[in-house]
Amino acid sequence: MKKVLILGGTGDAVLLAQKAAQIPGIEVISSLAGRTENPIVPATRVGGFGGAVGLANYLQSNQINFLIDATHPFAAKISHNAVLAAEKVGISHLMLIRPAWEKVAGDSWIEVESNEIAATVLPGLAKRVFLTIGRQELATFAHIQDIWFLMRAIDPPEPDILIPLGELLLARGPFTLSAELDLLIKHKIEAIVSKNSGGDATYAKIVAARESGIPVVMVQRPLFPAGEKVPDVESALLWLRNRLSHHQDLRTTNEKPTISTPEDPPKSPGLFHSLKQVKLQG
Repeated sequence: MKKVLILGGTGDAVLLAQKAAQIPGIEVISSLAGRTENPIVPATRVGGFGGAVGLANYLQSNQINFLIDATHPFAAKISHNAVLAAEKVGISHLMLIRPAWEKVAGDSWIEVESNEIAATVLPGLAKRVFLTIGRQELATFAHIQDIWFLMRAIDPPEPDILIPLGELLLARGPFTLSAELDLLIKHKIEAIVSKNSGGDATYAKIVAARESGIPVVMVQRPLFPAGEKVPDVESALLWLRNRLSHHQDLRTTNEKPTISTPEDPPKSPGLFHSLKQVKLQG
């Protein structure tokens, strides 16, 4: 039995864990950062590892054979730690990174490199903004006083985190286009701030902005570390099956063949005695 550790609580990570668990010879361990209060599937492990060294120690002590990073595209720190930990322990490592959204005809995007830059773009752009960057980054916009924000997150921010003026909406995708259009109309939204997360679960807001003629301040993804990458769950499953097959082939190759040798013919205890008797009689 080979063990795979899957990092992340994204929809892709959950689906991957469910399907990987059906592969014979694979034991799946899912790990969540612990920020989501109500994960949609029970996590085998919750909490941080303590950096690359802590993750490497976990991989080694739990005899993990494969590591798949299926975290959010903006979880840059854990992704870099995963690469370092896998290299230190010497196990196979994969990044599951869903493709980023691409601008199409009708989109009005203002592409920026960070939330901090996004915050500087908003004054003068809109008075009512739909902020969809997750709860961890809300404080970046808290200093803006002349803009009302509709903030959407899966879980509420920590009590000590400053948040902007506006309304906090707790909801988990996927969201429909009609629901997103209604939301923009109801709250008189004039601009959207979004991370370029990719995937289908929250893309409806991008389409809604396009159809409503609303600009989107799009925060671009951080750079990913070097290593093997796949764009979807099925490709990750194929990678896992190939690695499992490779391990099985190595095990077969390394096993020493059992060589059967014919046993020495049994000695006849009476043979010498019979010859001796013949000699004596002669």
